[in-house]
Amino acid sequence: MSSTLGTTLTKTKTPTGVPAATLNRVLDEGYGAGAWYGADLHTAVADVKKGSAFTRPAKGRHNIAEVALHHAYWAGQITAKLTGEAAAFPLEGEDWFELKDESRLTWKEIVATLDAAQQRLSQAVSKIASGARVSPLGEADRFDLVVGIAGHAAYHAGQIQLIKKLI
Repeated sequence: MSSTLGTTLTKTKTPTGVPAATLNRVLDEGYGAGAWYGADLHTAVADVKKGSAFTRPAKGRHNIAEVALHHAYWAGQITAKLTGEAAAFPLEGEDWFELKDESRLTWKEIVATLDAAQQRLSQAVSKIASGARVSPLGEADRFDLVVGIAGHAAYHAGQIQLIKKLI
């Protein structure tokens, strides 16, 4: 095997036949109900007050509200990829949304958007894995998206925990 940059190495084989309960357990590891490593994303936002949610840790840095809404956006995008349906979102735009205060969405609405996006994702994963719903994607691609969005949630949970300390 060559160590030259640009050379494709053997890719880890993606498992197939993964039960819905296992896929949802993977989602929970990033979003909730209690990850072994500390605060999952649900836990990370649970104790945030609206004043803190919109406070930037430094100039040009994202605040907690923006990070939470960013993950909600991507949870919706992953659901759309898994189901083949269009994603709906409460704000125009994509990926990152500038939120200086509650003029666009309240902190309560952001948390509700985050919870609803994650719930829709979990339901879609369960229905697809159980055969109750058809996905336009193959099993390996679906698994990779579930693992990816769980990692995304865990990453942003850590980011939010750090922002709380910085502010």
